Amino acid sequence: QVHLVESGGGSVQAGGSLRLSCAASGSIFRLYTMGWFRQAPGKQRELVATITSGGSTNYVDSVKGRFTVSRDNAKNTVYLQMNSLKPEDTAVYYCWGRVGLEVWGQGTLVTVSS
Repeated sequence: QVHLVESGGGSVQAGGSLRLSCAASGSIFRLYTMGWFRQAPGKQRELVATITSGGSTNYVDSVKGRFTVSRDNAKNTVYLQMNSLKPEDTAVYYCWGRVGLEVWGQGTLVTVSS
């Protein structure tokens, strides 16, 4: 079973950048579709970005042009580069993976102040 551990969250001012990392255990990471979800206070969890095993990416409209998801299969790691951050990006960000079954990380908090 794959386990996911996020890192890289923190506090930043609006307009700043952060890079989240998600390290995965297991030898079949390269087969997983990976992604990032987020959950803001009082809101439902929403999909932010996904990347397939072949490298195809997809983004929610609100982050297009600002966020970039990528993966390094040699390091069993998926990244979320977040630029031009806005206060509305404040949320707990969760790493997610799927190959048949789904797996989740524990979440990392991103706080963007105005």
